[in-house]
Amino acid sequence: MKKAIKRSKPEPVQVIKHRRDAALKSLVSAVPYIQFLGVEFDRRGDELTAILPYQEMLIGNPVIPALHGGATSAFMEITAVIGLSWSMLWDHIEDGVENADVMPRLPKTIDFTVDYLRSGLPRDAYARAFVNRSGRRYASVHVEAWQDNRQRIYAQATGHFLMPQSNE
Repeated sequence: MKKAIKRSKPEPVQVIKHRRDAALKSLVSAVPYIQFLGVEFDRRGDELTAILPYQEMLIGNPVIPALHGGATSAFMEITAVIGLSWSMLWDHIEDGVENADVMPRLPKTIDFTVDYLRSGLPRDAYARAFVNRSGRRYASVHVEAWQDNRQRIYAQATGHFLMPQSNE
């Protein structure tokens, strides 16, 4: 007679969502500039979309009007750092670790290059980070930002980051 393998009962969806949301909130709250700009994150599974809600203070050229290049650049760098940190944290979250001690230190920017493809209009902006390479010491991230149409990006960026060491 075969012995039945006893499997652990899967966690309720609400518990998993709560753990993921709490981890993202903890990660985002570690950067005060995110709150200053009003950047929010929409989480769908392991994928994050950053949202920069339109505010009058983000306008750089009131004649056009267009979003300030510095606001666009900061928004994209925030997206890259949080996206990279989220990818580092994902395995811990999925293992059920909900401890603040596990929160990684944020990666440090080595360089960040932005290509402004068109003027950012006075409306909400969205961005998504794609981790090209993430090793123990170094990571490379690509970011795309758009407004109304996901296919018409208004800026893109590439960043290189120094990864935090476990003893830091």
